[in-house]
Amino acid sequence: MKSDNAKCGMQQAPARSLFRALGFTEDELKKPMVGIVSSYNEIVPGHMNIDKIVDAVKLGVAEAGGMPVVFPAIAVCDGIAMGHVGMKYSLVTRDLIADSTECMAIAHQFDAIVMVPNCDKNVPGLLMAAARLNLPTVFVSGGPMLAGRVKGEKKSLSSMFEAVGAHAAGTMTEEDVLEYENKVCPTCGSCSGMYTANSMNCLTEALGMGLRGNGTIPAVYSERIRLAKEAGYAVMELLRNNICARDIMTKDAIMNALTVDMALGCSTNSMLHLPAIAHEIGFDFDISFANPISEKTPNLCHLAPAGPTYMEDLNEAGGVYAVMKELADIGLLHTDCLTVNGKTIGENIKNAVNKNPEVIRPVDNPYSKTGGLAVLKGNLAPDGSVVKRSAVVEEMMVHEGPARVFDCEEDAIAAIKGGKIVAGDVVVIRYEGPKGGPGMREMLNPTSAIAGMGLGSSVALITDGRFSGASRGASIGHVSPEAAVGGPIAFVEEGDIIKINIPEMTLDVDVSEEEMAKRKAAWVPKEPKITTGYAARYAKMVTSGNRGAVLEIK
Repeated sequence: MKSDNAKCGMQQAPARSLFRALGFTEDELKKPMVGIVSSYNEIVPGHMNIDKIVDAVKLGVAEAGGMPVVFPAIAVCDGIAMGHVGMKYSLVTRDLIADSTECMAIAHQFDAIVMVPNCDKNVPGLLMAAARLNLPTVFVSGGPMLAGRVKGEKKSLSSMFEAVGAHAAGTMTEEDVLEYENKVCPTCGSCSGMYTANSMNCLTEALGMGLRGNGTIPAVYSERIRLAKEAGYAVMELLRNNICARDIMTKDAIMNALTVDMALGCSTNSMLHLPAIAHEIGFDFDISFANPISEKTPNLCHLAPAGPTYMEDLNEAGGVYAVMKELADIGLLHTDCLTVNGKTIGENIKNAVNKNPEVIRPVDNPYSKTGGLAVLKGNLAPDGSVVKRSAVVEEMMVHEGPARVFDCEEDAIAAIKGGKIVAGDVVVIRYEGPKGGPGMREMLNPTSAIAGMGLGSSVALITDGRFSGASRGASIGHVSPEAAVGGPIAFVEEGDIIKINIPEMTLDVDVSEEEMAKRKAAWVPKEPKITTGYAARYAKMVTSGNRGAVLEIK
């Protein structure tokens, strides 16, 4: 056992004395040491129940013959961090989480790991760590929140942000906003639509790294406690059979995840996280892979914000496995990929049933014949940009209009709420990329303000930053290269005509090459917005959005 390096032989007697200080018995020291990464905290609703999940995992590991040892991972609540400087510190935690978990696991020589994440950057950060460590590893998330109910209708966090926009437009009273505030987030759990957290927890099932139900069983259901115990049993079985994370997270598994992403209509943030996870297994994932996959993968789900259904509905309809069964039946998945229960994807989904064709459309009656995401390229985004096309209304699939240019999110929000943005405009928010932000802030506030003010079917927004999974509309993010490194988005001027064609997967500005070259020659890079601390170090090492914003030593 790997843990023998830390606890066996005369040389490790000092270490054993420290284990005894922790209360471990002689019998426990003979057992495999299983690290349980607890993302519990008291600031993220999706993490406030994780202590219960961790306790259940510990019980499962102990019952199956292991020695469970808990250590922490951080997590940021994107909703609380949204709209201020705090959002610069969200994406950057993905690498802190991966790095710190790697350090803890290697320093203490764990034999196996159970990861207990839930919210946005916490899940991919731990998947990245799992790939690096390459130990027997199982994921079990904290689970999704139940939908709220306002005036008899299901609502979620995106409804809350749009309510603020509606109030600014004068179509919603302060009392109405307060009712939303009290009701849209009714329980613990990751916010109840197909936002980033739920996207990544569902894709963990598709990758084979989580047991069935990992992405969809609501946080408040006792079924999730049972799932956590089973995760403890499963990791011990993986250890006995020497099945490690990179045996499961293969190139084919990542392409399965991308295919399931298209069918589910996941967050655009998955196009940051899948490349980063792929990078850890040595797979050079190009975001352009999304387009051929999207062209042959039907979009089967319209969960909030794209439609009126929520994670609890997906769970009742059969969950991720029912979606995967639909895709496998038309040959779109690598069904021989291994999973954490020791079986293949094909074996796991063999008997999955789609119990509600209104929540999970059958493949012969999809919401669209193409997948939920598209990568757009053109002279404005030579290296690509990403849009959640399943959440774009038909009339905005092709759009052109004058650029309304802002060098930060705050200025754009002020203009939107001040009534300065009108139908037909294309809002451009730049210097918000991985380097320029730094940290590539989510733009849920401006997209929600646009929707709340009734402009969702007439105004587009493009940015070198990114969007929340709760964003909807013609919201195009990850524009690469970003403004901070002299990408073309830096040279767009007020009034330039921007042309968006999602079916053709193009994003262009109607300016000649000669004029763009002239503007580039006159361009002066902006001074960094943050010059001290972790964010400053991050800005020096981070790559562009199209590469997953991974860190590299230059």
